[in-house]
Amino acid sequence: MINKQTINLDFDREHIWHPYTSMTQPLPVYPVSHANANRIFLETGESLIDGMASWWSAIHGYCHPVLNEAITTQISKMSHVMFGGLTHEPAVELCKKLVSITPESLDKVFLADSGSVSVEVAIKMALQYWLSQGYTGKQKLMTPLKGYHGDTFAAMSVCDPVNSMHSMYSGFLPEHVFVPAPSAKFNGEFSPAEADTLESYFAAHHQDVAAFIIEPIVQNAGGMNFYHPDYLKHLRILCDKYDVLLICDEIATGFGRTGTLFAVEHANIEPDILCIGKALTGGMMTLSTTLTTSKVAIGISEGEAGVLMHGPTFMGNPLACATACASIDLLLEQPWQEQIEHINDVLTTQLAKCKHLDAVVDVRTLGAIGVVELNRSVDVAKIQRFFIEQGVWIRPFGKLIYLMPPYISDEQSLTKLCNAIYAAIEQQAY
Repeated sequence: MINKQTINLDFDREHIWHPYTSMTQPLPVYPVSHANANRIFLETGESLIDGMASWWSAIHGYCHPVLNEAITTQISKMSHVMFGGLTHEPAVELCKKLVSITPESLDKVFLADSGSVSVEVAIKMALQYWLSQGYTGKQKLMTPLKGYHGDTFAAMSVCDPVNSMHSMYSGFLPEHVFVPAPSAKFNGEFSPAEADTLESYFAAHHQDVAAFIIEPIVQNAGGMNFYHPDYLKHLRILCDKYDVLLICDEIATGFGRTGTLFAVEHANIEPDILCIGKALTGGMMTLSTTLTTSKVAIGISEGEAGVLMHGPTFMGNPLACATACASIDLLLEQPWQEQIEHINDVLTTQLAKCKHLDAVVDVRTLGAIGVVELNRSVDVAKIQRFFIEQGVWIRPFGKLIYLMPPYISDEQSLTKLCNAIYAAIEQQAY
């Protein structure tokens, strides 16, 4: 049954700026009435199987009763209180959980607003740490090409300088040291030459570099590059050898997406600083954290400033913290590894048929991620309409049509998502 549309799309088009969208030629938007489990319902009557988990965050799906209850219970007490000079149970309990599930050396937690802000905080931590140690020359970062770390300015400065959506800001951004992107594939062979190349950059630049920042195992928005765990192992060794801190950005990969709770576990390494967000609250609201070691935290605190120079207004928001606690418990109480393995099995099997299409360059899967890479960029508006007609919600970017579905997705839903991708390419609906 087609419902009457109530959202004023004319007003939306004229006045509301959507992500990465023109105000003169805006991409179409579709009016959502509600969402439940792994489905998004439009006001115009369509029911869409969600393949995006709301930009990879809604791992439990939508309107989950456990998360709804956590919000309802907390909001009856308080939705927010300033974190300066005050604390509260949701923040303390969340930080306890994070310290217990992240690498052992990460025992200091900074609660931030969003993924980009957690990266900003991580960069500040690294710079302040070396300043507190008397190393005034360590003012740069090192990072691989094809990386993506967020939309705020410091985060943009360590995104890919050529192919990222932020290249237009290059003249305003600090210049950092970019190394070749990891090239050995996740299930391939790691070449010692790749480690040697990486070390050559450390040898040449370590005196100027405060930290190396990287998305572990999966470079996400920079091209969905799934790389070999040995890259991270060598990176950890080089950071120690050359006195460079290691920042791992797990905003997209944290909480099971790659098959381990955190992607660094594939390489069995521990970073000096860890950024997490997105799935932290199960996609219910914005929250991120930056975790670090006692070495870094104490080093900053014993420096000239004596404090970390950052403090968001909504830091430690009780409503978000309570929801994050519930989301973490919900994940860990389930056989989440089996869920991820099941999703991977279906995506691997069902997307494989896309390999035979002429327009397809590569098909790859890892954990609950499936990617079909094309030989040209997609027309987002055109392919979005096609996907709506197929009863699915998939939002590609560049040459990549990808899936990062909620973990609750069943085989039938996953198969329908994969079939829609195949049909879009076969029928050139992109």
